Amino acid sequence: MRLTTILTATMALALAQPALAEFKLSDRFADADGDLIADIPEDASKWLDPDTIIFAYTPVEDPAVYVEVWQGFLDHMEHVTGKKVQFFPVQSNAAQIEAMRAGRLHVAGFNTGSNPLAVACAGFRPFTMMAAADGSFGYEMEIITYPDSGVDKIEDLKGKELAFTSETSNSGFKAPSALLKAEFGMEAGTDYTAVFSGKHDNSILGVANKDYTAAAIANSVKARMIDRGVVNADQLTILYTSQTFPTTGYGVVYNLAPELQDKIREAFFSFDWAGSKLEEEFQKSGEAQFIPITFKDNWSVIRQIDEANGVSYACN
Repeated sequence: MRLTTILTATMALALAQPALAEFKLSDRFADADGDLIADIPEDASKWLDPDTIIFAYTPVEDPAVYVEVWQGFLDHMEHVTGKKVQFFPVQSNAAQIEAMRAGRLHVAGFNTGSNPLAVACAGFRPFTMMAAADGSFGYEMEIITYPDSGVDKIEDLKGKELAFTSETSNSGFKAPSALLKAEFGMEAGTDYTAVFSGKHDNSILGVANKDYTAAAIANSVKARMIDRGVVNADQLTILYTSQTFPTTGYGVVYNLAPELQDKIREAFFSFDWAGSKLEEEFQKSGEAQFIPITFKDNWSVIRQIDEANGVSYACN
């Protein structure tokens, strides 16, 4: 079964029958140390040691913008690893997970909500994320509308459309779905109509252009779009702001050769942000360095949101 089909079926089941679900890796993987991520295979014949490392950034915005943004970092990774590194533009979270599951993607940044699916189904081993210079990190989910939309508070969304991004997005679907139900007693299909834009920038532009009455988005994406002049802050009104969530997690596929995995980690933590395109782009949302993280600890709140939504990680 294709992963896109699995994701669609999983989320449909979650919306129809919300129930607690335990995080579990696919049977393809082992987790002897209990850190909730796939172990590196003991059999060296199962290791991947590609001549060209394929890297993909989470598809939250126009991939073409980020080819240039990431190039300096990828050049640095080439120097550290001694391998060629190629940027792979992906169009959806499901496609990104499928690529890693199939062995076509080696290093990636998966968005907050798709991290657990990537870990469970594709053998993703996240080890870092971006943070501010003082070590603080994260973003908030916002539900936004436009001025004079007639929606002044969350309860005013009843009977109206609310734009989400995709079923695998934390801030674009999972968190707002859970929070709207828990805090306001509102559910999709009963109290409001859910529509899907595909990406955060589509949702933000849709609200700014009054195509969507309201949308659930990541405010880090909104900040970068405002800074680039794609939208103006006065085109948007904030209805709700969530707690802080971890941002995009970066890591490797589980069966890369261990020495190569170590060199890739070194590339992330030795990269000099000063004067780089990465600094220029991500300082817009307050980020200035890569810091170590663990999936077990830093993504615990996201797994709890998945449990509240009844998400299943079945992907064998």
